[in-house]
Amino acid sequence: MTIDLEKLAAVPSPTSLRSAEVERGVADSIAYLGSDAALHSIERDPYWPKWNSPWWHMLLLHELGEARQIPSRTSAAMAARIDRLLHLFPIHPSDAPGADTQRDSACHCALGTMYPVLAACGIDVERTLPWVKPWFVRYQMADGGLNCDNTAYLQTGECPSSMVGTVATLEAMLLGGAGSSEQRAFATRAGGFLIDRALIHGSRTVHNAEERGAAVAWRALTFPRFYFYDVLRGLAVLVRWAEATEQRLPEAAAATVVNALVERWPDGVVRVERQAHAGRTTILPTADRSPSPRAQASTFPLLDAVSRLGEPSEALTRQWSEARAGLLRLARAGRLEEAEFHSGVQG
Repeated sequence: MTIDLEKLAAVPSPTSLRSAEVERGVADSIAYLGSDAALHSIERDPYWPKWNSPWWHMLLLHELGEARQIPSRTSAAMAARIDRLLHLFPIHPSDAPGADTQRDSACHCALGTMYPVLAACGIDVERTLPWVKPWFVRYQMADGGLNCDNTAYLQTGECPSSMVGTVATLEAMLLGGAGSSEQRAFATRAGGFLIDRALIHGSRTVHNAEERGAAVAWRALTFPRFYFYDVLRGLAVLVRWAEATEQRLPEAAAATVVNALVERWPDGVVRVERQAHAGRTTILPTADRSPSPRAQASTFPLLDAVSRLGEPSEALTRQWSEARAGLLRLARAGRLEEAEFHSGVQG
């Protein structure tokens, strides 16, 4: 399958999609992040609860291109609090004896999503959190992917990598230049993982069989992403990967997604098709760290304003425009690989 480059180039790039309600939501989240309550929440737990704690306000502002408005004391507090988490991903009980792995350790997609936020806030993340990129290298699986389920690393005879666990880490790894040889190798393998999956296929493994069901929803674009996956997110990072690493991009690996998006959004305006965050539950952190039951996750005004089904999405529209521009640059440079492509879908 090939990409119709003429149709791709003809899609317009709309601007000025932000509503007054979203503007009010941005101001509301910025005010919250500047409060003592936000700092206290970060100190108690940097990640929980979903979706209404500083972590999620910061991620959403970043996705909207507003990370520069996050108060510097808040981004600094977040970086310092993350640095107090375990600097490893516990796989065996002996890896972190006595630790509460849900509260004391991050996962791959959590670090991958927050890393670019902190960088956009002006923090030198390489210096402040020097262990994060080596973490990604350490937990990359043989097929180039990662999985935030620690039991996936205990499997033998198969490689149950996860799209969700991989895409955010690749986004983070592409920031800040080439990096070490190990980091460059990570990016090469992770890009190969997305290519092998053709951006649309779930894992074929027994351990990660659930992802095959989840993959049905990936073609419906969601916002905000947080750590969630959809095909536009995958396409955007794969285009960035090809440009940043000067790799050739097999056209057929992206064609299914690109051609479908061109047909679905001929005016260039992308609308929210899925609320991946809806209906989720959360841990409620406690001051004394006692166990807490899971509760329904709550939202906040900006999250509600940008995630309404059927509404135009400023962020998704911008990402689709940037991905189209990147694909056209690759085509002009002769770096869209026209050779026949077969997805192995191994992970």
